[in-house]
Amino acid sequence: MFDLATDFLTAVPTVLAPMNININPNDSGLPGIAQLRTIVGAVMTVGLILSVLALIISAIVWGFGANSSNPHLASRGKVGVLVSCGAAILCGASVTLINFFWNVGQQV
Repeated sequence: MFDLATDFLTAVPTVLAPMNININPNDSGLPGIAQLRTIVGAVMTVGLILSVLALIISAIVWGFGANSSNPHLASRGKVGVLVSCGAAILCGASVTLINFFWNVGQQV
């Protein structure tokens, strides 16, 4: 005898089985990809330049704080030096970090 519920339940797993999908990044799929890469490179350059500027300013603040016996100003300068160096590390390593996590995501 024909049982609709049993036939439907046995057919669902075959319909919902995951398909093998393989999609890779396409650098020619949209217009403006080359310009976007240029913009990202320019923003990275600006970030590195601003990190250098922040390092210089923080070192000056640290020096003023140390020479004027102002521990608060000196500690703010130290923090600024560390933050500017961290920002430069992140700007410089951003492409490598993204590629690393992209490769990790491809293995999942």
